[in-house]
Amino acid sequence: MSYTAELIAVGTELLLGNIANTDAQDVSRTLSELGINVYFHTVVGDNPERLKQAVAIAKSRANIIITTGGLGPTFDDLTKQTLAEAFGRKLVYNEEQAEIIEGFFKRRAHGAAMTENNLRQAMLPEDCVVFSNGCGTAPGCAFEADGTHVLMLPGPPRECRAMLASCAAPYLKKLSQSEIRSHNIHIFGLGESAVEARLHELMESMENPTLAPYAKEGEVMLRLTARARDESEAERLMAPVLEKVKSALGDIIYGIDAQSLENRAVELLRESGKSVAVAESCTGGLISKRLTDVPGASEIFPGGVTAYSARAKTALLGIAPGLIDKYGAVSRETAAAMAEGARGLFGADIGLGVTGIAGPGGDGSGLPPGTVYIALAFDGGSYCRRPGIFRADDRSHTRMLSASHALDMLRRFLTGLQVESEVF
Repeated sequence: MSYTAELIAVGTELLLGNIANTDAQDVSRTLSELGINVYFHTVVGDNPERLKQAVAIAKSRANIIITTGGLGPTFDDLTKQTLAEAFGRKLVYNEEQAEIIEGFFKRRAHGAAMTENNLRQAMLPEDCVVFSNGCGTAPGCAFEADGTHVLMLPGPPRECRAMLASCAAPYLKKLSQSEIRSHNIHIFGLGESAVEARLHELMESMENPTLAPYAKEGEVMLRLTARARDESEAERLMAPVLEKVKSALGDIIYGIDAQSLENRAVELLRESGKSVAVAESCTGGLISKRLTDVPGASEIFPGGVTAYSARAKTALLGIAPGLIDKYGAVSRETAAAMAEGARGLFGADIGLGVTGIAGPGGDGSGLPPGTVYIALAFDGGSYCRRPGIFRADDRSHTRMLSASHALDMLRRFLTGLQVESEVF
């Protein structure tokens, strides 16, 4: 039997934008791995009538309904009552869960007395499968009625994620007769439309597996997905397609199932036993931040400098004032000197230097806002890249893309790919 799930997130705070609905992302990802289709997400406030309407619609188009939120102890937590009524189930008091809730307060509430309303959480639909909550007080549950499987999970992301893994996923796995497996192909250096143009005929001809492009911030991701009886069959289906994609796109693919450009860069630095130091101007420390966001970066990153002014560039990086006077603070020569200065200052194998005009205004040099130079220095010379002019009206976009270009240059250097056309 093929299963289709609908997710209903309950909470007025979601509709108001006070919190992000990360539960839906976690649940959808798990359902995809289990081979269960998800066609609709619904968000409804803490209102029983509107929740009943959402459930009625979901029943008409899905045979699995999963709710998140509304299982707490307060008057507006009405998910269980509403779902039980919608499916003709009574709520009954679960002694075991009541004891677990009381024990939670004794162990973790630091002496705070448990209020009586907390025991409302022990009221559960009759004959349901109880999902114990190892991170909080609200148990979840599952039951089948009218040919529909109903699962209720708590709203706090930490609780939802834990219950999803320990209780809901095993329950759902028994229902699914297939699995979905995916590989994410990460691309830097080509836009979404250009990637799609190269792969259009391939994507159009595919049914299982499928290949779909997704525009990310400054890069593109392709998701290759196969449905099969088990993981090994799914991998067998995807293998030839993956090779075709690699052949079509070549070295603009920076990783398969990689987390990010910075993760890939740190991984390559570790493998090569090399280190990198950074000198930044217009990126304001963003490259250093992205590198140090990766656990274990201290092994390959001795340090970085944010040298925003010309004075800082000369005082901190040892750049001759005459060089900046001659070529300008935003120039190929200054970027290269910054990269070499960082390499020397921190004793690193590789240096990265970035200087540019993030916008929206200019710097008086006559260069258009969005002009950026990025250099990579090594024992033997420097490479320098001047990407196309970035958007002058979006500083954060210019900074983010500049940092990504620097990490891409590092990735290409460490893998023996052409960084730029010439060394200077």
